Amino acid sequence: MPNNFKLKTAQTTASLADMYTATSVTTTIIGMTMANISASSVNASVKIIKSGGTDIYIVKDAPIAVGSSLVVVGGNQKVVLEDGDAIQIVSSVTATVEVSLSILEMS
Repeated sequence: MPNNFKLKTAQTTASLADMYTATSVTTTIIGMTMANISASSVNASVKIIKSGGTDIYIVKDAPIAVGSSLVVVGGNQKVVLEDGDAIQIVSSVTATVEVSLSILEMS
């Protein structure tokens, strides 16, 4: 069973959009950071879309100040995604938040 570390990056939109979907693998999110790149404070959310389960928010409408970032997952906290689960991201204004997602895929 190979393990693959990967980095995914994206910019938010003003409506929930898929950032990553676990396909035929179990994935551990080992880090997720959202950085405000705009000249104004923004709010951001991260949602787990659970294949065959209940969708949940990890964080909802969290404020991110100008020049700041929000560590959604990191340190001792990890999130496991199973086959078909997805991570969605959104911010209050399109293209104002850049997101980095560090993952470990295990097939």
